[in-house]
Amino acid sequence: MKYNRVLTIAGSDSGGGAGIQADIKTISACGCYAASAITAITVQNTLGVEQVQGLPIEIVGGQIEAVLSDIGADSIKIGMLHSSAVIRCIAEKLRKYSDIRNVVLDPVMVSTSGHKLMEDSAIETLKEELIPLARIITPNIPEAEILIGSKITRQEELPQIAQELAEKHNISVMLKAGHLTEDELTDILYDNEKKQFLRLSGKRLDTKNTHGTGCTLSSAIASMLAQGYDISEAVSRAKEYLSNALAKGAQYEIGHGHGPVCHFWKLWN
Repeated sequence: MKYNRVLTIAGSDSGGGAGIQADIKTISACGCYAASAITAITVQNTLGVEQVQGLPIEIVGGQIEAVLSDIGADSIKIGMLHSSAVIRCIAEKLRKYSDIRNVVLDPVMVSTSGHKLMEDSAIETLKEELIPLARIITPNIPEAEILIGSKITRQEELPQIAQELAEKHNISVMLKAGHLTEDELTDILYDNEKKQFLRLSGKRLDTKNTHGTGCTLSSAIASMLAQGYDISEAVSRAKEYLSNALAKGAQYEIGHGHGPVCHFWKLWN
């Protein structure tokens, strides 16, 4: 028997709701084997991020090399990357192990609490070196605004922006609508491989437990791709998993700020 293997490359969240911790929970809950490479240590809890300390580049690269040279991976999820140096390091590893096609990039730039997680110079490096190596990226509204260089204010703009980003970088784009204000939100996937849109609509859930939703969704997508689903089916299944995790997580009280989703809703309920 063989595992469906997912390598997550991201920062550590001491509060356990986002980052590497959320990724490992999600990958496990979605039926895959999780390996990890930590890029940075954050001091954070449900109230926010207090400090970020990047790990030495040789340690980041060494973790990735150790996993891929031995265990291997059916997909790779990439989260918080704080500097140009670490982005170049990861891009170099992806080029070396180019047979791993399933690369899911969550372009994390700002935390839910508004803390900046990426240096300005790193954004251009991300665009030039890493995004073209991904199979799919999963930006939210603020991240998409940074990537396209203009504001997004209306739901109706999302399909055009998703397609524009997809065609520019020859990748698929899952553009998340959660930062808009409507009661019903529609995430937009532009599947660049099929050249078609997938609209994923749902009612806004009244809950403060939304910490780590981006990490969770991208890790779920990576898990579904590792199991052999195509882009549209992987995104659809991952969105269903996250929607349930949000709904079940809304019932819990943890910490004094933005709590996590319930990653193990299938097992605990």
